[in-house]
Amino acid sequence: MILGAVGVGYGFFTSHLSFEEVETMLAEKEHGGGHGEQTAHVAPAHDEHAKPAHGEHAEVGAHHVDKHVEHIEHVQHQIANRPWSALYVAAFFFMMIALGVLAFYAIQIASQAGWSPVLFRVMEGITAYLLPGALIVLAIAVASGTIGHYNIFIWMNPDFSDPESVHYDKLIAGKSGWLNIGWFAVRGLIFIAGWSLYRHFARKYSIAQDTADDNSNFKKSFRIAAAFLVFFIYSESIMSWDWIMSVDPHWFSTLFGWYVFASMFVSGITVIALVTIYLKSKGVLEFVNENHLHDVAKFMFAFSIFWTYLWFSQFMLIWYSNIPEEVTYFVTRFQDYQLPFLGMVVMNFVFPLLLLMNADYKRIPWFVVMAGLVILFGHYIDIFNMIMPATVGDQWFIGIPEIASVLLFAGLFIFVVFTALTKAPLLVKRYPFRKESEDFHY
Repeated sequence: MILGAVGVGYGFFTSHLSFEEVETMLAEKEHGGGHGEQTAHVAPAHDEHAKPAHGEHAEVGAHHVDKHVEHIEHVQHQIANRPWSALYVAAFFFMMIALGVLAFYAIQIASQAGWSPVLFRVMEGITAYLLPGALIVLAIAVASGTIGHYNIFIWMNPDFSDPESVHYDKLIAGKSGWLNIGWFAVRGLIFIAGWSLYRHFARKYSIAQDTADDNSNFKKSFRIAAAFLVFFIYSESIMSWDWIMSVDPHWFSTLFGWYVFASMFVSGITVIALVTIYLKSKGVLEFVNENHLHDVAKFMFAFSIFWTYLWFSQFMLIWYSNIPEEVTYFVTRFQDYQLPFLGMVVMNFVFPLLLLMNADYKRIPWFVVMAGLVILFGHYIDIFNMIMPATVGDQWFIGIPEIASVLLFAGLFIFVVFTALTKAPLLVKRYPFRKESEDFHY
């Protein structure tokens, strides 16, 4: 965490470049064969064609100079956005793991699954990160549009909704009833409150059931799990529109909520597997056997395929219809993010398909760990691809701000989760399906 915090601070400290520094950087890129077409040098105002005495030539020269200045300022803003975006991507990634695990946990209870109760305390430990993690995500988002300079969400800039401003954007103005900082923050707090309340009471009833004389706490857990899943479906979809999709306020996809859900769900299940394997290696989950690991790995495999189905459905339909305001989203990613965009598909689909298709491999701990690490990195890149093109454009790079942000939140996540795991016995003691879960075999 300390190393990550230092790196994040360094990223913010070095992100504010002067106009001259950005101009020099772009000139070097041009001469080095970088983004030459986009950063072509324009004759300065003192050139022959920029002299007022030449009439029309003077106007053309001045226009080119204005465009040049505008481009430099745009790149300057993109570079300043990078540490904000890197921090936001990492914060959202670890938050969504906890939220995905909470949904998986609720599904297990609502469906009265018999195989998974031995893993409940692991799930409860992971979901302990949800409250602080979600509050951090919301805080970064709001801070980027208040103390920051609209570094993540451009719609937070009031000029885009002001008809008198030169930056007025009719589309953003039309969405301003929904996309405004106050209502955005209120919605976020409602989501976080709902998720956290369910987690609080589910954990409370789970621990109370250990020493209860009847199954009343189990029945309460069942009822609130069913209610929470209804709330989750709505809140997760709206959250994904607000916290992710609105970084591109001109673009939308009706499939986006499901797409983000698939990513968070498979990432959450993968972390359940990794934490379980680690604890078992330390000799504290002796009641977990290879059949439990096999089932968790099956979910990792299945939801990797589900994610791929949603990714392809969204991509194929938008690309094939070729509607300009829709396809631009993918054109940007193909032009400037080809390696992470296509690499993500390989990590999130091809690797799980090849590594986890065989039933025997799902029972080998080190093999599941290897597949899980690939899946987690792939879904981090997935979130990276959702945020970065809209905020930093072609000025992206995986360097100190990105790595430090991951270290910061990975450290916080591990600290919170493993602290929570020490607060209660790692096996539910009087859960109705405990015996069935302990004897589970496939």
